[in-house]
Parts: sequence; C-alpha cells; structure tokens
Amino acid sequence: MKSFLKKLKILKIQYWGDTKFNQVTFKNGFIIHNDNPEIKVSISEIFEANEGKPIKTTNSAMPNPLTYGKKARAVHSAVFVEVEVDEELGVIEVRRALTAVAAGKIINPKTAESQVLGGMIWGLSKALHEETIVDHELGKYMNANLAEYHIPVHADIHDLQVLFIDEEDQFVNDLGVKGVGEIGGVGMPPAVTNAIFHATGKRIYDLPIHFDKLL
Repeated sequence: MKSFLKKLKILKIQYWGDTKFNQVTFKNGFIIHNDNPEIKVSISEIFEANEGKPIKTTNSAMPNPLTYGKKARAVHSAVFVEVEVDEELGVIEVRRALTAVAAGKIINPKTAESQVLGGMIWGLSKALHEETIVDHELGKYMNANLAEYHIPVHADIHDLQVLFIDEEDQFVNDLGVKGVGEIGGVGMPPAVTNAIFHATGKRIYDLPIHFDKLL
C-alpha cells in the first residue's frame, strides 16, 4: 500500500504527503483521504494517468521479526467430536464434529468453510479408514486400488460444523488474513481417538482404528 500511494505522488494526481494505509478509504470508485475528504482520486483517473500500464505493489506476507517477536502467527483450531461405538461389534461412527478455527480475517467464508469441512472428512478418513499396506519383501503396495484402500463414503459422514472465531491479527500481515489450508485435517484424528478412549477406555495410538482393535 505504501508503494501504491507513492505511485500516486509520482503520477502527480494530487498531493498525498506521507499518507498511510489507515488514512485512506476506498469508496464508490474513489480513494479518499480520511482527514480531508476533498483530497480524493478516482480509480479510472489513476489508470488514465498511468497510460493504461499495470499498477501493482508487491508485499511480503511474512511478518516483520522485529515486530512479532515471540508471537505465534499460525492459524489454530480446537476440534470436538462425538462418536458411537457398538459394544459387540466395535463399529465406530463419528456422529458429530465441530472445528472452531481462528484464522484471522476470513475474506470468503463460504470457500473457507468448504476447505475446513474437506479437511475434517480427510482427518476422519485418516483416523478410521485409510491404510496403506506394504509388502516388505517385494516393496509393493498390497492395496493399490480403491477396492481395498478404504475411504469414507456419504454414509460415513454425519453432522460436521465449522465455526470461525473472530480474530484481529495485525502482526501477520496488513490485512490480518491467514491460510486455512490443512487446519481442518490436523485436529480430527486426535479428537476421534480421544472420543473413542472416552467411550471405551481403550487408548489406541495406531491409525486407522478398525473394529478389531476394540474387540
């Protein structure tokens, strides 16, 4: 943003002085100075003065180590899971799961929620379904197809919810945004194993957890 405002000075559209990002507002196609609304410039005027060439600025998404110090900048979450375990057969069902995520400012709630939901299904699959079996003599995968490599189907997925926690983080970057890449998946397996422990009293560390480990 600083270099963008500097560009306005170079174009000599209007005097912007040492204007900072928090001193301007983007509204109705104009960039307006908060302290003096008379100082404003239209976006179209900027492009015209720049002769149609791209106006861009490059900024690092990484925080300045001199300002964040020992502060954590990663996205984080808490996961809550409810399971049902058949006492006779040992069949496990995840009936409900909730992931509460703090990821700074959420720009697009719909796609962010879809990303986390996909991660939750992925994590559930890791906890209860997916397993690669290797033949150590031949060095080959024994279940190299979807007939034998099990993944969850619609009947395995029940009530999944995502909750985004309001978080204002000005240290990570100017917009306060973070990525939600794989945060939906990392918390599900331990949450599922903890829920199974609470239901059965059996603490299992090897994934996936199939019914044979509970009998």
